[in-house]
Amino acid sequence: MDNYDAHQTMNPYLIIILSLLVAGWLLDWIVEHLNLRHVSTRIPAAFEGVYDTDKYARSQRYLRDNTRLQQMQSNLMLPLTIAFILLGGFRWINDVAMSLSDSMIGQGLVFIGIVVLLSSLAGLPFGIYDTFVIEERYGFNRTTPKTFVLDILKGILLAVLLGAPILALILWIFDTVPHAWFWAWAIMSLIQLLFVFVAPVLILPLFNKFIPLESGELRDRLAAYAAEQRYRLNGIFKIDGSRRSTKSNAYFTGFGKTKRIALFDTLIERHSVDELVCILAHEVGHCKLGHLRKRVMMSLLTSLLMFMVLAIFIRQPGLYQAFGLDQTPLYAGFVFFGFIYTPVSMLLGIVSNAVSRKHEYAADAFAVRTTGRAKDMISALKRLSVDNLSNLTPHPLKVFLDYSHPPVLKRINAVHALTDRRSRSAISAT
Repeated sequence: MDNYDAHQTMNPYLIIILSLLVAGWLLDWIVEHLNLRHVSTRIPAAFEGVYDTDKYARSQRYLRDNTRLQQMQSNLMLPLTIAFILLGGFRWINDVAMSLSDSMIGQGLVFIGIVVLLSSLAGLPFGIYDTFVIEERYGFNRTTPKTFVLDILKGILLAVLLGAPILALILWIFDTVPHAWFWAWAIMSLIQLLFVFVAPVLILPLFNKFIPLESGELRDRLAAYAAEQRYRLNGIFKIDGSRRSTKSNAYFTGFGKTKRIALFDTLIERHSVDELVCILAHEVGHCKLGHLRKRVMMSLLTSLLMFMVLAIFIRQPGLYQAFGLDQTPLYAGFVFFGFIYTPVSMLLGIVSNAVSRKHEYAADAFAVRTTGRAKDMISALKRLSVDNLSNLTPHPLKVFLDYSHPPVLKRINAVHALTDRRSRSAISAT
């Protein structure tokens, strides 16, 4: 790789990019430091009798181990990234891309492919340590080396079969079509909407088995609740989450005929039928309240903003010079733009998380109102937190920046507040 050269000296884009990298690292360090210091050594009153002293202390060790690993990765990646920029790493990748293809699209696929490959390889040791050391240490890991490798290979296959053609199309649009930012956004929006429909039946099953929930009390109760809410369920599925982890979860995916409720097998094993009805009610609440539609709209608007800003920077020679390139190949601009866009992406993420937390409160309230089972909703939240060793007392700044769900204690308090209001309303009505 070439050394730092005159094109990069005092380049304003380079100064901004390096400043953003360091500022991002510093902010992350401060937030995680505050988060660790905010941990309470006393079991919150709401979890007395649910968490024993030893398991609560274990959840805090789990938090510390994960935080240290993340900070170790961040501490390593910052100097590596800066060195790669200053020593001409991106120029080297561009030289390789140009030597392997004569077309702009071919060069772009090679360039971005190498960038993604190097980034993935840099993060791979940390992913291995997280899965086979930390998750194993705390009894979560059930991923075998074979499954771990197969997941990586499946991800690569999807990137080649789906990601590469989409990237080639976007590069072609920016290279040949007037008002490219708008048409690129329009095409990506259509693809995104298409994926919402096809992912549940074509992509997600590559990683987990979706088994229709067998007949019995649980299925009958869930189906009865859905019918009561006039909510058409196209499928209630149990997925083999236990093949990778003992952690439990549930989620809603898809639209129209492909929409389905997915319950981890570990979730079904550990929760009562009443609790699982509340969990289903929460997911149905997201749908009935229009949260999924709103999230899709937010995503589309976010991508529109991204393409608009991308169109401004993609033709700026100074941006390319900051990374040691004399030319302005579009494909490289896509990667370089990501560095500039970081603060905008962070701000949009903060807004998105705030909206998501609001939606979680609303879905909890919907579940309580429609099932009348506040106690079961609370017990489900508690059990999920204990089984997953969740941090019960995150720092407010950590929540503000990173949490898409409210801390569990705030969710529990919100359910209590809702039931108290309903009780007072019932008393006043009599």
